[in-house]
Amino acid sequence: MISQLVAHVQGRVITPEDREYQIARLVYNGMVDKRPAVIVRVAGTDDVVAVVRIAQEFGVDLAIRGGGHSAAGFGTCDRGIVIDFADRDRVRVNPVTARARAEGGVHWAGFNQATHSFGLATTGGLVGTEGIAGLTLGGGVGYLARAYGLTCDNLLSAEVVIADGTVHTASATENEDLFWALRGGGGNFGVVTSFEYQLHPVDMVHAGVIFYSIADARTVAEFYREHLASAPEEFSAFLGFHLCPTASYLPTDWHGKPVCVVAGVWLGDPAEGEARWQPYLDVAPVVGAMVQRMPYPEVNTIFGEGLRSGLHAYWKANFLSELSDGAITAYLDFGRMVPTLQTSVHIYPIDGAVQRVGAEETAFAYRHAKFSPGIACMWDDPADSPANIKWVRDFWTALRPFSEPGGYINFMDSDDQVRIEDNFRSNYDRLATIKTKFDPENLFHLNHNIKPVAPKFSTFHAAVS
Repeated sequence: MISQLVAHVQGRVITPEDREYQIARLVYNGMVDKRPAVIVRVAGTDDVVAVVRIAQEFGVDLAIRGGGHSAAGFGTCDRGIVIDFADRDRVRVNPVTARARAEGGVHWAGFNQATHSFGLATTGGLVGTEGIAGLTLGGGVGYLARAYGLTCDNLLSAEVVIADGTVHTASATENEDLFWALRGGGGNFGVVTSFEYQLHPVDMVHAGVIFYSIADARTVAEFYREHLASAPEEFSAFLGFHLCPTASYLPTDWHGKPVCVVAGVWLGDPAEGEARWQPYLDVAPVVGAMVQRMPYPEVNTIFGEGLRSGLHAYWKANFLSELSDGAITAYLDFGRMVPTLQTSVHIYPIDGAVQRVGAEETAFAYRHAKFSPGIACMWDDPADSPANIKWVRDFWTALRPFSEPGGYINFMDSDDQVRIEDNFRSNYDRLATIKTKFDPENLFHLNHNIKPVAPKFSTFHAAVS
């Protein structure tokens, strides 16, 4: 297998005998410690084709690593092949058509910088280190979602290598079923080598990050719920719970204490920026705040600086149709017990433009939900793993009575496979049918996996020939 890869691949083929292997095999989540037989740093689409065909021939696991930010650890495997897009990070922007084409290894920091040069952006990740690939394929929640929809709503086309090693374009006019599935169905249907996005006029924004004592969190949460319900779509903010970080605008005597936070952006008239944030400065005593105009790419640096690769991580997610009193109580109970500085508990709004797309128009089915919460616990010491995992699970359990059955797959861990049908609701059967067409033997199974209905290669070959 290794010799065939070396013979057919132009990119770097990294094996356990190579000096760089020990670094190349590491992934974002330090709890995931796997040893692939080979890591292929692909140089282009032809390399992806070769690797997919060789993985099929030898019957080995195939992991896809785009931006490498998978907390579930799906970007690696034991004894199999990893397709690594680390060397494929180019972004091409067409300011005339307001479109951008980005390769599979691009991170949102690089994407945002490229598009910002033209005063443009699309809905992207909450931190710049997130990769565009996994975020887009899972749906894509971000600061611009209320105004411009999910990331997948802004996907115009994708180049995809499917399980038989052939290359396809998926768009509204080509391979429409595959295009439908890629928009929220995860990495189940092939290896996406590039993404084309619709861009929007987003340049400078009026950002706000406001911290409060946990003692005032109920007042803040109830105000947030009422205010956001009537706020223009140009205003987007999440509600969160943290241990107070060491930012310069926060008093040192608060560092490390439990706090509530509201953070987000105003995209509208710059003259209204301060007034749009003033209600959040008035609702309760403020521990510290940063409210100012800034380039949109800087917003993605506010909460990502401490989230270095290699931290141990365990995440959970639900959707909320409303931020009920019961849900707020659960957040207050567990928000007081956030275990580490790196842990973030955020409630992201997904109303506005997100809800103007029908539940069956893309694979992302929870168009009626108003919020996408995530419990993202991260820590340094492996000895803390049992207690921190228990905290996340207990928190998630406390929220369940007030939540939808499914959750956002990009915020889920590898043990959430049991929720797969709930995550896609009535779209699951259609996704399984498309999976059968494009990946009947389930080559692409290292993900929140949708299993093919009838995995027979002959059926697949006939469908795509």
